[in-house]
Amino acid sequence: MRIEEIEEKLIYGISTRTRTSNANEMHPKTAKIGAIWEAFDERVDVDYRSGERVYGVYYDYESDASGAFKVLAGSEIADEQLDAVKIAKGRYLVFSKTFEQSDNHTRVQAIITTWGEVWNYFSDEHSQYKRSFNTDFEFYKGRNEIEIYISID
Repeated sequence: MRIEEIEEKLIYGISTRTRTSNANEMHPKTAKIGAIWEAFDERVDVDYRSGERVYGVYYDYESDASGAFKVLAGSEIADEQLDAVKIAKGRYLVFSKTFEQSDNHTRVQAIITTWGEVWNYFSDEHSQYKRSFNTDFEFYKGRNEIEIYISID
């Protein structure tokens, strides 16, 4: 883990439009996040070779980790036809994961494992940092690397 100061940036993509929750995401009938990633992959061409990268932004939190929130799958490439969300300027605690294979199953497992580390860290009442529940985001740094940025007070 490391701390990073992030400047505000706009991300354009496909959003859930209505809130979801961690509880909803545990059940296929109520989960929304997978569908927005599928829609994003079908609709948006990302030129990874030229350095474009993808973000999963979590925002508009109702309360805490048990409350509802919105999600946007996107990139920094401006497109007025897509939804837009601002990643807030501020301090973020960054959790990183590198994985060997770049297939979809391995990537999903790496994301789940990294979010598990986030939840474990912040569930400890003695953790050094506290979540602000402002904006959080996944940054897909490369084929085999993800970073999860959690906004902190």
